[in-house]
Formats: sequence, C-alpha cells, structure tokens
Amino acid sequence: MPNRFALVALAPAIILTACGGEPAAPAKPPVHSEAIAHETELVRLKLTPEAQKRLGIVTERIGTGTASAMRMTSGEIVVPAGVGGAPINSASNLQQLAAQQVAADGELARARAQLALARVAYDRASALVDEEAGSIRARDEATAALGAAKAAADAAAAQRRLLGPAVASIGNQRYVWVRVPVFGSDLAGLQQGQSALVSPLGQDSAKRSARPVDAPPSANAMAGTVDLYFALDNRDRAYRVGQRVSVALPLAGRRSEGLSVPTSAILRDIYGGEWVYAKTEADTYVRQRIEVAATEGGRAILSRGLRPGTLVVTAGAAELFGTEFGVAH
Repeated sequence: MPNRFALVALAPAIILTACGGEPAAPAKPPVHSEAIAHETELVRLKLTPEAQKRLGIVTERIGTGTASAMRMTSGEIVVPAGVGGAPINSASNLQQLAAQQVAADGELARARAQLALARVAYDRASALVDEEAGSIRARDEATAALGAAKAAADAAAAQRRLLGPAVASIGNQRYVWVRVPVFGSDLAGLQQGQSALVSPLGQDSAKRSARPVDAPPSANAMAGTVDLYFALDNRDRAYRVGQRVSVALPLAGRRSEGLSVPTSAILRDIYGGEWVYAKTEADTYVRQRIEVAATEGGRAILSRGLRPGTLVVTAGAAELFGTEFGVAH
C-alpha cells in the first residue's frame, strides 16, 4: 500500500516534467490584419505657383450632365467589302485572294478586248448596210455579238468588284470598316443606326466616331453572335487591318446622368484604373479614383468618385501623374 501511494504522488510530477514544466503557447493565427492608410492619402502633391505654371495646370469645377448609355465591346478592323462581296479580315487567305484577283483581272481584260472587237464589227456591218453594200442579217448578227460581249464584260467587272480592292493596296484604304460581333440576344437593346465610338485598346481618350454601314450579313453560329459593321475614317493610317479595337455601342432609350468631367481630365493606369486630380486646397492636388459610366461629346459621366463642385485638373493631368511618380520634374 505505501508503494502504491508513492506512485500516485509521483505521477503529476512525471507529467509536468514530460511537458516541459510550462503550459503550451497559443497557436499562431493564420491571418494577420493590419490597417493601412487610404489610397487617397498616399498621393498628395503640393506645387509652387511657378511649378503649376510650368506644367500648364488648368482646373474646372465639375457639375452634372447626361450622356447616352454605352455598351463596351471589341471589334476588328477589316477592309470594306466590294459591291455584294465580303470584307477582308484577319481570317482571309490573302494569298488565295490575290490569286483570285489576278484571274479576275485577266478575265475582265479579255472581256473588254472582245467587247471592243465586237463594237468594231458592228460599226463595219452598220456602215455597209448604210452604203447598201452589206446585208441586214450580217448587221443583226453583229448587233447580237456586241450585246453578248457587253454582257460578258459587265459580268467580269462585277465578279472583280466582289473580290474587293487589290491585296497590295489593303494598307492604303482611306476608310476602313470595323466588324463588331454582338450576341443576338443583345441586338434589341442597342440603338441601331447610330454611330459607334472606336478607339485602340487601352487608349479610350483617342475615340473616333464610326458610322453604321450596310454590309453583307454575317454571323457566327457557334458563338451565337451577329456582325455589325461601321465605317471609320483612316486617312491618317492610324489603324491597320486585323487590329483589335475597343468599341462603344449606344444603348436604346437609356441615358446616364451624373457628374460630368472633360475626358482630358481622366487618367488610366496600367491596371485600367481611372483617376483624376482634384484640387483640394491652394496649390494642393490629390489623385482620386473614379468610375466612368458613359462618354459623349468629349465629356465623361461618372458613376462614382467625386462630389459636385470639385475642382479637377483638365489640362496638365498627365504632367501631374509623371511628377507624382518621379517621371517628370
């Protein structure tokens, strides 16, 4: 009995010794949250009057406005179709098309040569009949041959037009088309017959108006889309065939209302974020995030980001952006 009581008394000591004699530390949490400063407090610029003049800073107090609601999508620059033909796009086999154009040019030249020969034969037969030295039958046969030659020449010319402009001149088109695939279920919500706004990807400030055109119907049954076409002025060669572009399509019966700022005031970072510089106090500018709901006539309607009456930088915003990140001085 004494030995048994001794073992019971020693048991807690053995357990404490095995555990190191101290209670276990609490487990480390898997996530550590730490508050940081708001993004607007990280970008406050104070400029001297001389620096503001050197950067060409111009501000405007913003108010409210309205603009047509737009749906953003993408499109492709294509070569306008010939009369009744199909546009030339990035999926076209240019080598095969060039061979077809050469063959069509040769056929057109042959048909025109035959037309010229038939016209000479007709003139000769008519002259002989007028001088009572030829038969009326010969003149009638020449007339029929002339009509057949003219029909063949017209058909050859029409076939050549279907193939579009020469492949060698594709890059020199004064006007190009923009092919915009749209889901069939979305067509009813678009304001069809109205111009679209086209810009290079990532360069929304360089938008151009493109008017709708009647084009041969085309669609993609697998994707469930139909193609809309718009004509775009490209006399400055700013766009190339096959280039992907951003397209803003007007929505039917919908207008966005909100704060209105000039599009020249809007900056976009590499992640697509939209910003403006607001003048918060004398000689002090703060970069503030915004969201654009619609653009029209050189102005943008904001869905959030600013308050009415805020002074925003409309000229010199890019210079402020460079100054903030040490690019410009």
